[in-house]
Amino acid sequence: MAEIGMFDSGNGGRTTLMAVRRWLPGVEIEYIADLKNAPYGTKEPGDLLRVTTRVTERLVANGAKIVVVACNTATTRCIEQLRREFPEIAFVGTEPALKLAAQRTRRGKILLLGTPNTVKSERVGQMIRKNRLQERLRLLPCPGLAEAVEAGIEVLEGGPDWEGARLAHPEVAKQRLAELLGGMTAAERDEIEVVVLGCTHYVWLRSQVQEWFPKAEVVDGNLGVAKRVRELWEAARQSNDAGYGR
Repeated sequence: MAEIGMFDSGNGGRTTLMAVRRWLPGVEIEYIADLKNAPYGTKEPGDLLRVTTRVTERLVANGAKIVVVACNTATTRCIEQLRREFPEIAFVGTEPALKLAAQRTRRGKILLLGTPNTVKSERVGQMIRKNRLQERLRLLPCPGLAEAVEAGIEVLEGGPDWEGARLAHPEVAKQRLAELLGGMTAAERDEIEVVVLGCTHYVWLRSQVQEWFPKAEVVDGNLGVAKRVRELWEAARQSNDAGYGR
């Protein structure tokens, strides 16, 4: 029985799993790659809520008290409804690291790469306004990029680097990335100070994204997720009751 559960539409969330493992070594975590319902990034909100509810039910049935939504789209679209549906569970979402990007920039621009549903979500809109990024942020929807990454991932038995998987065949994902970024001029790319990877699948392409933006810092939200999971885990260990907080 794993008291920490984690899910994504596929193997992108294994990048989040690796981050959490670094902060909680030895703690059992159940990870579900919901390939049957992939991709999440193009689903209608009602359909996405139904599939994320089902996978959460499975994790809870297996003992999860903390559930990590290792998907930016599912977090921005569904996490508040999941919290209402499962009030006894502590949910940790994965969101584009726009706050971190705002802290890391001075006068340069920020580029957010995300699925179409993440980029146009109200939650991302709120984050943009809260961090006053309206004039500095460029949004780039990346249809098909997560799917291209997933197609190149090989799942292994064990393996220390990415929790039992590797991007064994990056060619299709690199080509799709080139199609998406090829419309930007060299001058436009030079203006970018921080690139935000707004999908856990894109973390597999960090080095390739860095090649397109050699002057920029490339960030994602996995470190913040790992820190929050450890906070909840340690608080639960110190508590006299079974509550994990919210």
